[in-house]
Amino acid sequence: MSTSACAGAATEIATAQAASERASGRGVRSISCPPRCNGIRPYSTGPPRSGTRLEPPGAPWYTRAPGGASSSPGPRVGKGRPTSKPRRWREDEPGVSAKRTSDPNDTLEGLRAEIDRIDRDLVSLLAERRRVVARVADHKRRLGLPVYHPAREEDLISRRREQAREAGLDPDLVEDVFRAIVRASREAQARGLRAPGVRPGAKVLVVGGRGAMGARLVEWFSAAGYRTEVLERDDWGRARELAEGADLALLAVPIGTTAEAARRLAPHLPRGCVLADLASLKREPVGAMLEAHPGPVLGLHPMFGPTTRSLDKQVVVATPAREPERSSWVLEQLAAWGAVVVRSTPEEHDEIMGVVQALRHFATFVFGQFLCRTGVDLARTLEVSSPIYRLELGMVGRLFAQDPELYADIMLATPGRRALLRRFLEAAAENARLLEDEGGREALIEEFRRVAEWFGPFAGQAIRESSYLIEKLVERF
Repeated sequence: MSTSACAGAATEIATAQAASERASGRGVRSISCPPRCNGIRPYSTGPPRSGTRLEPPGAPWYTRAPGGASSSPGPRVGKGRPTSKPRRWREDEPGVSAKRTSDPNDTLEGLRAEIDRIDRDLVSLLAERRRVVARVADHKRRLGLPVYHPAREEDLISRRREQAREAGLDPDLVEDVFRAIVRASREAQARGLRAPGVRPGAKVLVVGGRGAMGARLVEWFSAAGYRTEVLERDDWGRARELAEGADLALLAVPIGTTAEAARRLAPHLPRGCVLADLASLKREPVGAMLEAHPGPVLGLHPMFGPTTRSLDKQVVVATPAREPERSSWVLEQLAAWGAVVVRSTPEEHDEIMGVVQALRHFATFVFGQFLCRTGVDLARTLEVSSPIYRLELGMVGRLFAQDPELYADIMLATPGRRALLRRFLEAAAENARLLEDEGGREALIEEFRRVAEWFGPFAGQAIRESSYLIEKLVERF
């Protein structure tokens, strides 16, 4: 078929396909070349117009023929006057963002331009999603709903993973992308929900409000439209003045001084003021607040440190002790900021925290102490370390970068915690038998299997979670 006949056939096909796709509401995307047309591929991103060549967007209307021979521009298509140069399409013209026909002869520059266009589209879609998220935050603010909705997020991730499989993509990669997007959305919603607060205009007094955790709480409550006051060690002479009209009094002081602070502050508080503490123990501090204050009492334990800038998915353990209906607004405010509020009793809390905090911190302390005593070259170990060693060593270093008095209080706060740590050391000493030459290896394997059976399904979950952390650590370091 001659070049002229090929172009004419292409025009007829383009016109027919344009009419068909206009009827179905679609624009023309590409037209296959008729047989024996010397490699000329007519294209269109819309119905053919008079005087318009059928050419690929952003590329000449002619291409190379098979075998590498160049095909010269053939005769014009349509009734218009021929142009001296092939028309170049702009990115903002209708249809340019549509899928394009794959061409093995595309240049590297052209493919990179195509990737750039796709990336720009992705950024535009993220901006559009952010605008919708802002509207979702407005609805949550109006309805008093929390930022974090676990079931909704996991359903979203599951559907995106399935979509990735259908598209031939790695589901883990798609999950990582969408978890980052969802986290950014939660943080944006939390910022939007800070003001107004659940009870805007209410007065919040923070005892120890210039300390690390106290200052963070002052920042969050102030941003949410609350009136905040701070009472420090030198301010007890003004305690009555500062506590006047308070709706919430937060004791952000060390564990050892919580009971004393409650006794000194309570006489100055209004009867309806919520008295709450932030200690990592609950039985004794909550008991002291109940004894000192006749009004609502609430125990709070933030399971994060003062370096946390967002409450997104952060756990706060709550132990309502008296008139819980009058302190519910405090928990609602924490949830509105994105926190996960877990209710407990003071007794249950202290028992669990013996393991979650005291035992974990003490085991980390012993590991770091041993490294120090043996004079290990930390820098050299990191040069040849596995990712899991670096992750564990990071947790050890994190402990020793913080306040020793705070962690001493956490580990040694009660006789019960000290007894737990003694049992831990006794158990570790018993393992000396596993180091014997005779039968030690077999005994270790047997004990390993027994403990693995005890962990059950959590072991598989731990593999997945720790693998994710290791991958992120490797990416960064």
